[in-house]
Amino acid sequence: MILPYYIIIPLLAAFLITLIAGKKDNWAVILSVISISALLILSLFSFITMKDETVIYEMSAWSIPYGIVLVQDALTSFILVMVSIISFTSLIFSIQYIRHLSMDWKYYALFMLLVTGMNGVIVTGDLFNLYVFMEIALFSAFALVAYGSKAEEFEAAFKYAVMGSVSSFLILAGIAVTYSATSTLTMAKIAEVLPTIDQKIILWVGGLFIAGFGLKAAAMPFHAWLPDAHSSAPAPISAMLSGVLIKALGIYVLLRIFYNVLDAPEVFTKIFLVLGAVSIIIGVFLAIGQWDMKRLLAYHSISQIGYILLGMGIATPLGILGAVFHLFNHAIFKSLLFYNAGSVEMALGTRDLRKMGNLMKILPTTSQTSLIASLSISGIPPFNGFFSKLIIIIAAIQAGLPIYAVLAIIGSLLTLASFMKVQRYGFKGENIVEAVTNKVGWRMNSAMITLAVLCIVTSLMIVPGIQEVTLDPVVRVITEKSLYMKLVLGGLNAN
Repeated sequence: MILPYYIIIPLLAAFLITLIAGKKDNWAVILSVISISALLILSLFSFITMKDETVIYEMSAWSIPYGIVLVQDALTSFILVMVSIISFTSLIFSIQYIRHLSMDWKYYALFMLLVTGMNGVIVTGDLFNLYVFMEIALFSAFALVAYGSKAEEFEAAFKYAVMGSVSSFLILAGIAVTYSATSTLTMAKIAEVLPTIDQKIILWVGGLFIAGFGLKAAAMPFHAWLPDAHSSAPAPISAMLSGVLIKALGIYVLLRIFYNVLDAPEVFTKIFLVLGAVSIIIGVFLAIGQWDMKRLLAYHSISQIGYILLGMGIATPLGILGAVFHLFNHAIFKSLLFYNAGSVEMALGTRDLRKMGNLMKILPTTSQTSLIASLSISGIPPFNGFFSKLIIIIAAIQAGLPIYAVLAIIGSLLTLASFMKVQRYGFKGENIVEAVTNKVGWRMNSAMITLAVLCIVTSLMIVPGIQEVTLDPVVRVITEKSLYMKLVLGGLNAN
């Protein structure tokens, strides 16, 4: 049974790093790379072999509703693969990037705790343990945002911590109301009990969870913390925050709770539609006006999360397919864009697009991969972002929601305009840059090249034959709402 190892491996690595790391970071790097590599292999193996299977692991001899269970189905495996890929490339990118700041083992211990928290949220089948793992991830994220120890980083971490505390309070209140109404914290058991209770309680619980996890996902109007946190953090941590953290702690939990537990009440899917459309348009307008490259990317995270929420709100199998596919694609191209920004900042000492220039000669890998990522996020074929956005737009039209389809198209066009600005000023500008402050090494380049290749290769996930074994099992877990409850409780009874 490999399910507990998604938590044990990174947690053990964090402990060993603090135990044996010396003044330098060599052992911390080795332990981190081994651990993340193991997690990547485990997640890929599970995703390839499990398909429609659901695996349940009981944490103790206590039976439901008192015991704690870990659950892995197609949705769990899919998100674990996404987290493992971005964690692996971020770690490889970090080795040189963090060393130009300091050779400190604490960074890697915090990084592994961040992965522990995210993996715990993804695999747990229990609401309270979801909350505990979420807090582990968040405390690690707060510390990593402030890692550079500059005034702006402390300010961003403080704002992130305050907003994180508000969202955590709302989530804990939602969990308390749920437990008082159902007398259980196991999500599958809650799904079984909810139809028998007053439906007004479901509205209260849903409202608290939308506000709480909406803050984690940084959807409008819950976005205030994100621009500072994502722009101030070290580049590989910005990639982790934008690429996977807001999805594992925000979008994934919203999918799991509102579809598999609450059975997707129409009032909440309509809220997702509105939040998604507002996030797409306002997020991209805020991004266009930015000259700080990382801050521009941070606002685009809000806009791209809007597309995922829009697909969730459409609530048809095609809409969910688009949302799930864009969830994965955004993790890849947005992480790559933050690596690009980090490379430029390390090489030139600036994030201001107006102070950059023609970087093709001195930063060829960064420049070329940034073009691929820019085309991907703008929805230009044949890159992955085009296909997931197209699916969401088609799903909106099929569902009789043409206004939302138009807003999604407008958002994509404005995104293209925004990244034309990035390319025009940041990478192909008139300023002549002849020397770099710090050289970008092969580790950072390899991380960027890996994600640039994935921006193209992952487009194949929508090809018939491949889609049936990659995306369709995930969509079935979400759309066949009562199936999660039956499989989990059936598996427990069988055990």
